[in-house]
Amino acid sequence: MIFSVLIAVIVAAVLVVIIMFARSAGKNREVKNVAQKVQKKGRAAILKEAEKKLAKDPHNVTSLEMVGDIYYGEKNWEKVWNIYKTLYDISTVHPEIDSKKATLRMGIAAFYLDKIDDAISSLMLSMKKDPENFDCNFYLGQALYKAGTYDKAIYCFKKAKVLMPENNEVNGFLGQCLYKIQKYRDALPFLKRVLEDKPDNKEILFSMAISMAECGLGDKALKLFMHLRLDPEFGPQSCLEAGKMHERNKDYASAIKDYEIALKLPNIPPQLSLQIKYRMGAVCIAQNDISQGLTYLKQIQAVKSGYKDVDAMVLRYSELNQNKNLQTYLMSGTSDFVALCRKFISTYYKDAFVKVEDVQVSSESVEIVCNIENSKWEAKQIFRFYRNQNAIGDIYIREFHGKIRDTKCDAGICVTLGSFSDSAHKYTEGRPIDLIEKEELVKILKKINMFN
Repeated sequence: MIFSVLIAVIVAAVLVVIIMFARSAGKNREVKNVAQKVQKKGRAAILKEAEKKLAKDPHNVTSLEMVGDIYYGEKNWEKVWNIYKTLYDISTVHPEIDSKKATLRMGIAAFYLDKIDDAISSLMLSMKKDPENFDCNFYLGQALYKAGTYDKAIYCFKKAKVLMPENNEVNGFLGQCLYKIQKYRDALPFLKRVLEDKPDNKEILFSMAISMAECGLGDKALKLFMHLRLDPEFGPQSCLEAGKMHERNKDYASAIKDYEIALKLPNIPPQLSLQIKYRMGAVCIAQNDISQGLTYLKQIQAVKSGYKDVDAMVLRYSELNQNKNLQTYLMSGTSDFVALCRKFISTYYKDAFVKVEDVQVSSESVEIVCNIENSKWEAKQIFRFYRNQNAIGDIYIREFHGKIRDTKCDAGICVTLGSFSDSAHKYTEGRPIDLIEKEELVKILKKINMFN
């Protein structure tokens, strides 16, 4: 009895295999016949014949596959998507349908139609059925790249590279994925291979430049950024990057040129325009061209109020722009600053004779020891000038008081463009120290004529 059942099962299995083989052979004959028919009858006739059959039977597999092959060859992706989706949907009841081919072409069509979620799901199905297929890995990688899933895209592109090592498109996508996840050093070899074949690929050049800059290859990166400055797409950002690199090297003239080129380019993104104008304003101010710097900062204010610290900068530098001596006090070189400090003392004691005995320059301040004589009194005094705009605490005033004693001065005057803390003011009570803050300093600076 058991033996009889076993024989029956074996016979049934053999019959299934024979039927499937017959169907497969029939399908191969049909595909061959389709190709021959296309050559003999032409595209229009084949499509007309297939559409007649599909009008009677929308699930006619042979006709669907025939028109699917034609539209796939023509890259008519909308029709390719509809046809192969239909084939996939009916594949459970039509085992002769090549579901690997259906899911692959569905995915490729969805990718070109920018249906990225559909592309990923279709190509994932295809991947399960045929993991060694180059097109499946390549297009799934591209769909994941578009979706911003770079880690998973890298896996697909690495698999595609194993399947087709010489494909330079794969190198490009691998390099870009690694660039996107900030693995700049890993990205460089792949980007370089693409450029060896296509040296004018601007997107790859830009990614290469950023990667080089992040890996400490600043000189090479700067050359690439400067090469890209006039490109309509990558030019504005390249100008910004080149300008920042020139700024770090204190080459302000070159930075200004970079930013000027950027601002002349068409269709510069608004946010990027604000960044470039902000840096342009800062560089002009660093060059002591406050008027031009304010022009750019005010342009930013007109477009977007509250951008970074622009409001504070406009307020600060507008005041400096109206008072050249204040500008010198804050921004000039050491020699000009010392000359202004000496003028300050003469103006402070306008009816006295001032004889400077010593000048000491440090990173924080300038100290001038002088003898003051007028008709009524004579005294030896020390002036200390701070250039920063921060609040100065009592620790500095205590140290200054010690300096007054050490230099055997009768009194000391401490001047700052900022302010003194409450504790600093309290410490001076009963001591021969005067504190001059910004408001009084500005009044005196306005009275100074540096040309007299």
